[in-house]
Amino acid sequence: MRIADLPKYELKPEENEKVDQIISKYKGKNGIVIPVLQEIQKSIGFVPIGVQKKIASKLNVPDKDVYGVATFYSFFSLIPRGKYNVRVCMGTACFVKGADKIVDKIQKELDIGPGQTTPDRKFSLQLNRCLGACGLAPIIVINDKVYQKIKPDEVMGIIYDHEKQSKG
Repeated sequence: MRIADLPKYELKPEENEKVDQIISKYKGKNGIVIPVLQEIQKSIGFVPIGVQKKIASKLNVPDKDVYGVATFYSFFSLIPRGKYNVRVCMGTACFVKGADKIVDKIQKELDIGPGQTTPDRKFSLQLNRCLGACGLAPIIVINDKVYQKIKPDEVMGIIYDHEKQSKG
C-alpha cells in the first residue's frame, strides 16, 4: 500500500498530547525508534504517518527510518485498530476447515475488509497466516481471547457476545 492510499485519521487532542509526552521522554537517546513506536502503538492503538513524521522530526531521525520500522514489523499498524481487534487464522488447518467463509461473514456484517477498521473504531479485522492452534481449527482471536472450532454462522454471535461481556 502506498502512503498516499492510507486513510487520514485526525488524532484527538488527548492522543496528540500523549504522543508528544512519549516522544519527549525519549529525546536525546539512541536506538529509540522501536520503543517510541511501541509505546505510541500501545497508547493510541496505531502509528499514523503524521505521528511517524513527528517522531522523526522531534528525535532527529530520518523519516524513512521511522517508516521502515513501522512497516516492517507486523505489530505496528498505520491505521487504528478497533476496540475489538478480530484476527482470523488463515493457516492451512483453519483454511481447510472454513476460515475463508468466516472472513466472508465478518466482512459482510461489519462492512470492512481485512486490515480495515469500522468508522466508529469499534471493530477491526486482521488475517493471520497461522496462530499456532491447528488442532482447534478454525480459530479467531478477539483482542487476546481465543475462540476455537468456529462455524461461519456463529462467528458474529461470538463477536457481539465478546463485546457485551467486555462492557459488563
